[in-house]
Amino acid sequence: MGLVGGLLGFGVGLPLGIAVAYLVYLRLFAPRRRLQDPIIRPLRDLDSETLQTTIPDIPLWMKCPDYERVDWINKFIFDMWPFLDKAICNTIRSVIRPTFDQYVGQYGIKSIEFGHLTLGALPPTFQGIKVYEMREKELVIEPVIRWASIANVIVKVKVHSFQVSAQLLDLHIMLTPRVTLKPLVPSFPCFANLCVSLMEKPHIDFGFKLLGGDVMAIPGLHRFVREKISKQIANLYHWPKLIQIPILDEASGATKKPVGILHVKVIRAMNLLKMDLLGKSDPYVKLRLSGEKLPSKKTSIKMSNLNPEWNEHFRFIVKDPETQILELRMFDWEKVKMHDKLGMQVVPLRLLTPYESKLFTLDLLKSMDPNDPHNKKNRGKLVVELTFDPFRDDSNSTILMSDGEGNVSVKRDVPPSGGLLLVSVENAKDVEGKRHTNPYAVVHFRGERKETKIIKKTRDPRWNEEFQFMVDEAPVDDKIHIEVVSKRRGLRLPFRNKESLGHVDINLVDVVNNGRINEKYHLINSRNGMVHVEMKWSTV
Repeated sequence: MGLVGGLLGFGVGLPLGIAVAYLVYLRLFAPRRRLQDPIIRPLRDLDSETLQTTIPDIPLWMKCPDYERVDWINKFIFDMWPFLDKAICNTIRSVIRPTFDQYVGQYGIKSIEFGHLTLGALPPTFQGIKVYEMREKELVIEPVIRWASIANVIVKVKVHSFQVSAQLLDLHIMLTPRVTLKPLVPSFPCFANLCVSLMEKPHIDFGFKLLGGDVMAIPGLHRFVREKISKQIANLYHWPKLIQIPILDEASGATKKPVGILHVKVIRAMNLLKMDLLGKSDPYVKLRLSGEKLPSKKTSIKMSNLNPEWNEHFRFIVKDPETQILELRMFDWEKVKMHDKLGMQVVPLRLLTPYESKLFTLDLLKSMDPNDPHNKKNRGKLVVELTFDPFRDDSNSTILMSDGEGNVSVKRDVPPSGGLLLVSVENAKDVEGKRHTNPYAVVHFRGERKETKIIKKTRDPRWNEEFQFMVDEAPVDDKIHIEVVSKRRGLRLPFRNKESLGHVDINLVDVVNNGRINEKYHLINSRNGMVHVEMKWSTV
């Protein structure tokens, strides 16, 4: 009994004695320091290093003027995140599923599946974004992304009769990627490829549990794994290395550049079906090149004729002769009801030899489905002649000319054949109307007129629209007329509805000789207005 009392007294008395001694020390012997008023300095007096040390998490849009504040994006992502979380997780399940299936049946693995998959309730945030202005047809942005997620991913693996679980949680990411949208095209979403690279080594932190035990609690392992992952990602994607994600299908033709001109001559048709009850048929042909969203071209209508002759010529701009096809559809014209289909056929452009004309006699079909029983019926024939003229890479040759007095000059040989003139109206600056400024550009060339879209209420419109003109001979003696016009929106008097903001006439001889011109022109009848135009000439 005495031993138990002694131990109890020692256990209680020792901590109590230490506490009393510490209080006496603080009261009698500890040095007393007088509290001083804090030194207050405005932030503008601090240099960047002191500012970063003092307030390390200050947003970049406050420290760097070239970064823009994008709270509206963060608000948008926050409101959409519950739906984005489910959509992203479903995508991860579908993408990873084939990988899991590859290991099932190996090493005694019976099944691999997600036990739990969520990215958490906290979305990524943009602390700022920087946009670069590029002359090329691309857009470069650098967002600063911070994501302190409460993600929870559990993968369950069944090996023989045992089940092993691995858990990834509390994923933290800090990175600064460079995102390049190129090339910019006139098809939604207006860019063909998404290129991503990292401007600095990313910071990645996460928790990892295996069989319920925290693996990252092992001394030294957490730091080693985190540094190793960040280093490997930086080696793969640090600028100028990048990952390219295709957005638009190249087969659509949106990302292709013109490579030649297809000449089509619709000659005749023979033994067509009789579609009219009291007569014959009123046939015409519609022509379309795949990969293009332009309206189909049509022949004239031959009334009451089962063996019509057209001998009509058409031209198409070719972007990919290996994949594009010419679609030919014949219809019976009707005055009131819908036009009846007489037949159709296609011609792949890969069957053509450049610069050589080829005659095709095509059997008209009900559809291009080889299993369609209606294709066995004789619907007549269509005769067409096709010629593919590729653009010449080196269309202009140079020769030396002498004036007889020993002076030698270089003159470019003007190609005698025709070709394609591409006119790209990029933007305009300092255009202003007296009554309104809703500018658009009008391009006039050899009787053709083409317009850009209207940009509302701006003196510096940006169109980035391209127009194509096919000509039979080089336009060395021609001019192209570009006018910037403002159009009032809504119903107004006709004479006050439009207003010219300036125009420019550009000689095309330099475009033909040089192959390409990219210039800014001062607008005539404008105070300070300018228009940026890029033109390219390709000959066949």
